[in-house]
Amino acid sequence: MSLYEASFRVKHECPYREISERHPDLTIREWYLSDCQVIEITSPESPTEELLEEIDELGTILHESIDETGLHVVTQSCLCSLEGSILERFEEHDCLYQPPTIHRQGWEHYTVVAFDEADVRALLRDLEADRDIDLLSKTAIAEQRISHSMLAPVDQLFEGLTDRQLAALQLALENGYYEQPRGTSLRELAERTAVARSTFEEHLRKAENKLLTNAGSYLRLVTATAGPNPLRADSPDAAPGSAD
Repeated sequence: MSLYEASFRVKHECPYREISERHPDLTIREWYLSDCQVIEITSPESPTEELLEEIDELGTILHESIDETGLHVVTQSCLCSLEGSILERFEEHDCLYQPPTIHRQGWEHYTVVAFDEADVRALLRDLEADRDIDLLSKTAIAEQRISHSMLAPVDQLFEGLTDRQLAALQLALENGYYEQPRGTSLRELAERTAVARSTFEEHLRKAENKLLTNAGSYLRLVTATAGPNPLRADSPDAAPGSAD
């Protein structure tokens, strides 16, 4: 059985789409989490005062930086305007939404996956009834690819981690603790903080355990069609002495 992946762009009333229309050099990426939206805005040019004022009105700014690659903004806003949204139509037609939504040059870009091509056609007909829509691609994909196309929601991956555990994880990642060979040690990481080494290590280990536990279901999904475990002694792919 094949799956069907469709990419299309639409136009309707949306503040992010309208900003991208007024500022055609912008790229706005939008993720829907459990109770908010996270918006990433990038631009190759220095932001104008007008653009910065519009961004301030989008919601609580979580991160903002300007470097040689342009403007980068992550903002959080309320989902109250999503009642009756396009995402609900995806569900009605049994189509799986693939985040993020991309707003560029006055268009909203979406990708969905469906188990039946007829569901994709029905969704497109539904959307054509009240908004401009442009189908960009519709392709059949192998069934084995479905696990890799289902991205884990960010809020579920980090569910249960405290602010201190997230901070410890971020510090370790940014300083090469998980590289081979390690770029730093637990002692060096702890010295960058205001807590003892044992306390920092506790935060980091708990963060790692929670993250891996949360990711477990997605790991099982990805490996479901991968064949025999290559690490088992009786696996034809097992290579004695291999470190990979």
